[in-house]
Parts: sequence; C-alpha cells; structure tokens
Amino acid sequence: MTIDELYGEFFDELVSWCTGMCGDETAAEDIVQESFARALSRSETLEKLHPMQSRAWLYTTIKNIYLDRVRHSAFESVSDDLPDIAADDDDYADTETDELINTLPYPDGIMFRMRYFEGYSSKEIGEMFNMPPGTVRSRLSGTRRKLRKMLKEE
Repeated sequence: MTIDELYGEFFDELVSWCTGMCGDETAAEDIVQESFARALSRSETLEKLHPMQSRAWLYTTIKNIYLDRVRHSAFESVSDDLPDIAADDDDYADTETDELINTLPYPDGIMFRMRYFEGYSSKEIGEMFNMPPGTVRSRLSGTRRKLRKMLKEE
C-alpha cells in the first residue's frame, strides 16, 4: 500500500485517536501529518508491509511524537521557574533580570535570553550554536537550576 493510500485509508482514524490522546484536534492533525512525513522517508519499507502493519507503525510513530512533545514542553516549561520580575514591565525589574542573566557563563545566558525572551526554539538555537536541540534543552535546564539557586540566595 502506498503512502497516499495509507493516508486516505487511515488519516481520519489516526486524527480521531490522537485527538483523544492530546485533547486538541489541531495538535492531533499536526502530529498525524508529522507521522506521515516520517513515513515518506520509510516509504519503501512501509509499502512492503501488510496495510495493518503499516497502520500499526503509524500508531506507534504518532504515540512517540506525542510523547516527545509532552516531554519537551515539560522540559522547556519555565512558568514555575522564573520569578515574577521576568514578566514585570517596570525598569527596575528589567534591569535586575538583565543583571541576573548577564552573570551566567557564555553561551548559557545568551541561549536563555534567546529561548525565553526572544522566542527562538531549541532547534533554532542549536543551529546557531552548532549543537543538537537536546543539548540546548539540557543546557537551558541547567541554566534554570542556576537561576533558581541564585534567586534563593538573594
């Protein structure tokens, strides 16, 4: 069965299942689309399988994509980690935040600012610093721990 045939046969079923898992149909469609994009790179293998085996491969891929997104969003979450001064607009809070971030070693402070204040993704930061997104996320996690420790000491 070709990827196009798999798409036509199973897309709605997969979106429905994924929506139940993540609770958001738009996110579910994105995840299912990503799984079919991955299937394209494995099309020769999937076309040799029985349609139900290909369907099972798609279910497994969707589950893994979803779990990766959940892990990454939890890993990158800073809402509980940052003090209120990061969201405060007065000049004193901005200055204090800048000073705190400037005490971080290179390139951790820059990556932290890019990720949480300028909105760059871990992938984009990784491309700029020639490191994998996972390494960026790990360094950001360490940076958040350092900031929490510094804030407790004040």
